[in-house]
Amino acid sequence: MADLEAVLAAADTWGAEHTAVAVIGPTGVLASRGDSTAVFRWASVTKMVTALTVLVATERGLLTLDEPAGPPGSSVRHLLAHASGLVFDGSLTLATPGTRRIYSNAGFDVLGALVAERAGAPFDAALESFVLGPLAMTRTRLLERPSQGLHGPLADLAALGRELLRPRLVSAPLFGLATTVAFPGLVGLLPGVGRFDPLDWGLGFEIHDGKRPHWMGDRNSPAAYGHFGGSGTSLWVDPVADLALAVLTDRDFGPWALEVWPGFSDHVLEAAAG
Repeated sequence: MADLEAVLAAADTWGAEHTAVAVIGPTGVLASRGDSTAVFRWASVTKMVTALTVLVATERGLLTLDEPAGPPGSSVRHLLAHASGLVFDGSLTLATPGTRRIYSNAGFDVLGALVAERAGAPFDAALESFVLGPLAMTRTRLLERPSQGLHGPLADLAALGRELLRPRLVSAPLFGLATTVAFPGLVGLLPGVGRFDPLDWGLGFEIHDGKRPHWMGDRNSPAAYGHFGGSGTSLWVDPVADLALAVLTDRDFGPWALEVWPGFSDHVLEAAAG
């Protein structure tokens, strides 16, 4: 793993005060850099954990993907796929459900409230019971909204990456549905990155497909999925490479990330391939 460790050393040059990164395979962490126990704000990487909580609730019969949720005509499926029409923040709608990909924090907060109602407990308790506890993500806590509020260390984000490589919390058919494109062909704007036609998304997971430029690398397969956060965090999972890459920083996402992350991902995939 010497080559991987050498590649990860590049994260020290990103201008963040603190950085922690890890490459994850099906058996766990293959290589890492930085303090794996330091707690970072995950920002929108939280959405993948909230989505996983919703999927677990679905399999437990607490809700269904196609039941109404959010604005009129919208469903749980629409909210997970950023296709409900809800604005980024707030209760206004900008489009008929299923016609545009409008990235929405508000939609994931609606999902959190729905899970809390059906579970008969606050959302943070449901998240702990359904996902954090089973994955032994013992130092990660929801301190803010379901859309962006997790704070936790690299070790816990790596545990999430391993779960997404080899899902145990939900069935293979449901997870497969979540990581393929929902409502294909929708145009949308990926905040901080740009407009894409289409902006492909699954049920809580952004799908790489052919997006260029992008925060993932050119060597990432079209099937790769993941999320980045405004706090300078990201996690992608590439089922073709059978690899995940977790990134935590305390430097807010910006042009710097779009400059360094794609090449960093490409170098990780190249080193891992041997």
